[in-house]
Amino acid sequence: MVERKKIVIAEDQKILREGLKSLLTSTDDLEVVAEAEDGLNAVRCVEKYKPDLLLLDLSMPRMNGISVIRDTKTQVPETKILVLTVHESEEYILEVFQSGADGYCLKDASRSELIMAIKRVLSGNRYISPGISQKVLEGYLKDRETLKSSSSWDSLTRREREILKLVGEGYKNREIADYLCVSAKTVEKHRSNIMRKLDLHTASALTAYAIERGLVTKSVKRP
Repeated sequence: MVERKKIVIAEDQKILREGLKSLLTSTDDLEVVAEAEDGLNAVRCVEKYKPDLLLLDLSMPRMNGISVIRDTKTQVPETKILVLTVHESEEYILEVFQSGADGYCLKDASRSELIMAIKRVLSGNRYISPGISQKVLEGYLKDRETLKSSSSWDSLTRREREILKLVGEGYKNREIADYLCVSAKTVEKHRSNIMRKLDLHTASALTAYAIERGLVTKSVKRP
């Protein structure tokens, strides 16, 4: 009997989750053990089920994909991570691999390419969609930081980026504090630092910036 590899799907769009689940469960050696509609639940599912692979969208509500990758590799380092995304920029790709992901697949991939990417990552190899410039992967492997442009974005800490995402999704300071298990005063301090570093001074400006950076989408809805 073939041993089935356990997979958690993290995708905020229900119709895409259902399509991915249908595709993967039709493959004899793959089994979908859980689905997550946001980043926080993705981490919780990984901790609970300890899957062989996490299939992860980058633009997730409540906790972005980069934070999910880092938390997953800290809590369950043996779990492989294949990012499935629409983002093709060098900055995203480098950050994904530097955060610990094992593969990067574009959402316009064919069914056969996705299955191949999953199996390649599960076998211990890295995968990157052929549609992405080869020099990006080479730059990562050689740790050429010059490929990653410095900007105001780079000055933000991991926590500040998490808070910026939640602000962009419409959460108030108290709600953000509850999500992150910190005080409202701490959130206010981080928010002030974000505004100073980005030279943005209103919630609407922060939201627009979060959308521009791909942290949230214009259609995102609060849970």
